[in-house]
Amino acid sequence: MIDFANLEVWFVTGSQHLYGPETLKKVAGHAETIARGLGKSSEIPVKVVCKSVMTGSESILQLCLEANNSKNCIGLITWMHTFSPARMWIAGLRVLVKPLVHLHTQFNERLPWSTIDMDFMNLNQSAHGDREFGFITARMRLKRKIIVGYWKDETVHAELGCWIRAACAWHDAQRLKIARFGDNMRNVAVTEGNKVSAEIKLCYSVSGYGVGDLVSRVDRVKDAEIKKLVSEYEDTFTVAKQLRAGGKRHQSLREAARIELGLRRFLEETDSDAFTDTFEDLHGLSQLPGIAVQRLMAEGYGFAAEGDWKTAALVRAMKVMSHGLKGGVSFMEDYTYQLSGGGQVLGAHMLEVCPSIAAGKPSVEIHPLSIGGKDDPVRLVFTAAAGRAVNASIVDTGNRFRLIVNKVKLIKPEHQLPKLPVARALWIPEPNLKVAATTWISAGGAHHTALACGLTFEHLENFAEIAGFECLLTDRDTTLSSFAKELRWNDLYYHLASGI
Repeated sequence: MIDFANLEVWFVTGSQHLYGPETLKKVAGHAETIARGLGKSSEIPVKVVCKSVMTGSESILQLCLEANNSKNCIGLITWMHTFSPARMWIAGLRVLVKPLVHLHTQFNERLPWSTIDMDFMNLNQSAHGDREFGFITARMRLKRKIIVGYWKDETVHAELGCWIRAACAWHDAQRLKIARFGDNMRNVAVTEGNKVSAEIKLCYSVSGYGVGDLVSRVDRVKDAEIKKLVSEYEDTFTVAKQLRAGGKRHQSLREAARIELGLRRFLEETDSDAFTDTFEDLHGLSQLPGIAVQRLMAEGYGFAAEGDWKTAALVRAMKVMSHGLKGGVSFMEDYTYQLSGGGQVLGAHMLEVCPSIAAGKPSVEIHPLSIGGKDDPVRLVFTAAAGRAVNASIVDTGNRFRLIVNKVKLIKPEHQLPKLPVARALWIPEPNLKVAATTWISAGGAHHTALACGLTFEHLENFAEIAGFECLLTDRDTTLSSFAKELRWNDLYYHLASGI
């Protein structure tokens, strides 16, 4: 359900007519060569489209308008091969709404010391032209990413690919619909927020539905569909004996399959790529959706529990960013601590952890759920794979959205967990539990998070920059005093920026 096949990033080169047609022809040839080279990089997940060389304000304005209206263009890569007077970029940049990255490079890596002349200097003056372009983007206070380096370097490809993935997530958010079954968990503060502000600022929409709307789809599922999906469960996972055909709890597995099929149908009919539910509103459902939510997340749907639409949107965005990368993304919750030895966090939820982060084949199990007042729900049980990850939370502070990120190290538990009936992840937060928990709580970070094993902080930072919300990081270099100062400075900045 996440597909980059038709997505494009436009490679836009600036110059001017001052240099004559022969120079412009060389500029166009160099631009096409760079665009092809970037497009062949394994780090670049979308098609790189080389556009005509921009030499005047009318063509630049037209290009930016076309980019805005293109359903496939996720952003622009700009590069000034020669000197491109910046005033002619104003009209276009003023209307541009697509993300912008400024690639500061040049066609040649080395100077031809023995033959260099003024013709070479006039043609290869990105050092000159990109500074002119940089001034106007700074003067207009545009949100943009700046990447510096030789266009063939793997580090440049990696940095550009990282930004493109964030731009893809932003492109997805422009049409994202989040279905919310029931309301927010009663009396909980952090999972609430301003949906109108979110749609204005972040573009995605949140629509509430009664659980009865879902139940009507669940009730229409046919037995043949259930039988087929149950067979898929048995082929894909290790299914507990009591849930298999002939087992005393087999009917519970069939009901879980029925819920998945109905939920899938509802999301498809409403064109929703993310959703929430709550155990406090299950009227008409036999059990809280467990395996259904987990499998839908594994396919790319965003999800969060208890009506937490902001985290559902974040999970979806991180799913898009990580498309095609190793390592999964899951809805998560900091659940309980190991306080000795520097501290560890055991993350889990009642049911809904995505199997994309699993270390091995998950098992399908059924266990009691002490809250919700419904039948025992079926769920996938597993432990997350070890490795580096980022754990992120998004909150509404009232005047802005804030993304809080902690770098973590997922580890294999030293002990067996025979009585823990849910999927889980164990991690060591950077720089340690004391600092990580203090900064998280200081920033108002939620208990619900999105855990990503294939993304880095740079992906999330790029996304936050494109979206225009605050981004805070806790890593091995973070100190409590520096973080406290950053919070105070940011409060002042966003207070003043709202009036600029």
